[in-house]
Amino acid sequence: MVSQKVVIQNPTGLHLRPAGILCKTAMQFKSLITFTFENTTANAKSVLSVLGACVRSGEEIEIICEGVDEQAALKAMIEVVESGLGE
Repeated sequence: MVSQKVVIQNPTGLHLRPAGILCKTAMQFKSLITFTFENTTANAKSVLSVLGACVRSGEEIEIICEGVDEQAALKAMIEVVESGLGE
């Protein structure tokens, strides 16, 4: 298991379009990919789960990857969040 904290960069937070991009990235990997925000754990491969976390711009999440490709998954997830999730 590997994890890293990252701040949501895009100005609107994790609304539908950025949540979709986050999920699309997560689904490329076999590992279980989740993130924690405040007292919530969300499945990064589920758009509804990501939206349900209600993460806004400037807030910090911790991405957790567990599985055979966890290192590559964590790197890709951090990169996509830091790039602004398409915005």
